[in-house]
Amino acid sequence: MPQTVKAVIARAKGAPVELVDIVVPDPGPGEAVVKVEACGVCHTDLHYREGGINDDFPFLLGHEAAGIVEAVGEGVTDVAPGDFVILNWRAVCGNCRACNKGKPWYCFATHNATQKMTLTDGTELSPALGIGAFAEKTLVAAGQCTKVDPDAEAAAVGLLGCGVMAGFGAAVNTGGVGLGDSLAVIGCGGVGNAAIQGGKVAGATTIIAVDVDDRKLEQAKKFGATHTINSKTEDAVEKIREYTGGFGADVVVEAVGRPETYEQAFFARDLAGTVVLVGVPTPDKEITLPLIEIFGRGGALKSSWYGDCLPSRDFPMLVDLYKQGRFDLGAFVTEKIGIGDVEAAFAKMHDGDVLRSVVVLD
Repeated sequence: MPQTVKAVIARAKGAPVELVDIVVPDPGPGEAVVKVEACGVCHTDLHYREGGINDDFPFLLGHEAAGIVEAVGEGVTDVAPGDFVILNWRAVCGNCRACNKGKPWYCFATHNATQKMTLTDGTELSPALGIGAFAEKTLVAAGQCTKVDPDAEAAAVGLLGCGVMAGFGAAVNTGGVGLGDSLAVIGCGGVGNAAIQGGKVAGATTIIAVDVDDRKLEQAKKFGATHTINSKTEDAVEKIREYTGGFGADVVVEAVGRPETYEQAFFARDLAGTVVLVGVPTPDKEITLPLIEIFGRGGALKSSWYGDCLPSRDFPMLVDLYKQGRFDLGAFVTEKIGIGDVEAAFAKMHDGDVLRSVVVLD
């Protein structure tokens, strides 16, 4: 039978979010209903509320989540009721040209649940990133559920569902940071700090954090930054070169998504170095670079979407590192809040007061 549960929606562009009743249908073929235990408040949720993604209101917000599978539909074999899972927004198809090339992290046909969750009056909801987890229960494609160690804390490991995975993967999967490398990260929010900690886990020996907020730079040290640069008062490119023997960093992760910071990243990399764009730009942003510099420096200019992750491979591995004390997911959790506190969490996010507020559900 369909269930009625509490959830947080954005009804109109810029309007405060609302805690309402929604209807979650029984899972159909290839689908699963998940009882949400915790869900992080991500900038992407705020972008949805502000109309920055699309205008398919009303949105069911929330996507950085972990919980327990309650029921599965016909044909689901990878997860079962009772499994503790992290939700992901890239359920790979297994059949597209990327999957057939053995690169499923580039899957071009990721999928979501077929059925729609609704308001009690029947209005269909658009779930954020195909998940919608500011809710007591949510309906997803079974492939969006990644089974992990049930002893892990939901509030911490749920953050792998988006921002932390994006940052870690940008440094390690896309950038290929390795033993003895130098890494510079521009923008030290949740994604940037995850890239910093990813560099530390991978064995980078020089890890440089760049931001305009001294509070964030101090915090970046806790995640593994060996050097910090406030680019409001210092030339970031010159300082990165200074900290890397005059050469520039092997890998520079740009976690802001602005032309001026991307230009810093480009000129702050070593010859044959790699620039990784993981910060999400708005559609109006453009950049001009000297073509001779692109040619002469060699290396690679890459973008990283969801950290080029494969959830079935990366989530269990990172949960294991977390449980071993080698990857501190708990450090990203600034506060735990109730499901009715999302609007206040957006305000704190806007002011730069939190890395992650996490909604914890009973």
